[in-house]
Amino acid sequence: MSEATQEIGFAETKALEERYLMRTYRRAPVDFVRGEGPLLWDAEGKRYLDFLTGISVCSLGHCHPEVVKAVRDQAELLMHVSNLFYTEPMARLAERLSESSLGGRVFFANSGTEANECAIKVARKHAHRRGVISPEIVSFENDFHGRSYGALSATPGLAANEALGPMLPGFRAVPHNDAAALREAVGESTAAVLIEVIQGEAGVIPTSEEALLAAREACDETGALLILDEIQAGLGRTGSLWAYEQTPVRPNVLTSAKALGNGVPIGACVTGPEAADVLEPGDHGSTFAGGPVATVAALTVLDLVDDPMLLRRVRELGAYLCERLEGLAGVRETRGRGLMVGVGLEEGIDAAAVGADLLERGLVVNVPRSDTLRLLPPLVIDSDHVDHAVSLIGESLLGFSAG
Repeated sequence: MSEATQEIGFAETKALEERYLMRTYRRAPVDFVRGEGPLLWDAEGKRYLDFLTGISVCSLGHCHPEVVKAVRDQAELLMHVSNLFYTEPMARLAERLSESSLGGRVFFANSGTEANECAIKVARKHAHRRGVISPEIVSFENDFHGRSYGALSATPGLAANEALGPMLPGFRAVPHNDAAALREAVGESTAAVLIEVIQGEAGVIPTSEEALLAAREACDETGALLILDEIQAGLGRTGSLWAYEQTPVRPNVLTSAKALGNGVPIGACVTGPEAADVLEPGDHGSTFAGGPVATVAALTVLDLVDDPMLLRRVRELGAYLCERLEGLAGVRETRGRGLMVGVGLEEGIDAAAVGADLLERGLVVNVPRSDTLRLLPPLVIDSDHVDHAVSLIGESLLGFSAG
């Protein structure tokens, strides 16, 4: 191991972070150094059960041996040549994503934000082709679509930060699950409705069937595209390969990332046939996107996740997890689908304090808002992992009283 990569202690890591990294994150006081399956270990050797998985990224668990092998083997052959040339893994992954979903074409990106940026470009150009001069994108309040300026402008909560303004024009938002407001907002100038099937950062809030149907019908009436952001909810997280498969609608465009590479950065914008040929050479691009290592990782992920037995198990374990959680004192409700679960806490219980306490106890969760824990465990957990996590949550909640 070189001097530059030698192991250092947590105190030194923290000091380096505080000196050299921009202050854009509030990091928990843990330095993770190793992962295997649903488990993590910190620099002091303490073990944790991970019910966050890098925010729905390592859905097959940490360092899945088949993904690791695929990445290692590909890295020894070819790591990068750019999109100016053909590579087989990229072409095979595009086929796999298209044939498993909307049947059109794929643009590869490096993240969910970039996948949504591509979708926004597709929508705007599609709208211009039908004569719309100033196309608009409609989204729901509390949606989260990313942090670059197109995706950010479609993310109402973050777009409200005036210090980052001005935002891009042509974006509007309506209250989540308000079907009537959505119908009213969509008109002849609408390029697309861009929404999450399940709002993740908002606290795991499913979008209602009524709202989804309203979006689909409004798009059909105006010629706009329905774009479903499945960056967090897709790739088996809800118990089907794509979250929309458990809804009454089919989108024109689908965006994916996070779990697609199980830790290797990759995103994808997938179209149906009606939008497949909107972008042409020169309209969009990315230096690193669709590289051999990332696409081989994603092909391996799809081989493992697109398994009826695993997906059924995700639905069963999700129901079991919610049932166990709803029996705990201090839990008001559970929300979500499959192994994408929001735990609403009783009034007066500070979710941030509970989350910090759970980390001390060896359970990694997330706190998207003051009254909610977010659970995104690996899809490969078993009932013993669920029981252990619920036990730790129950023990933690006993230490927090409402009021």
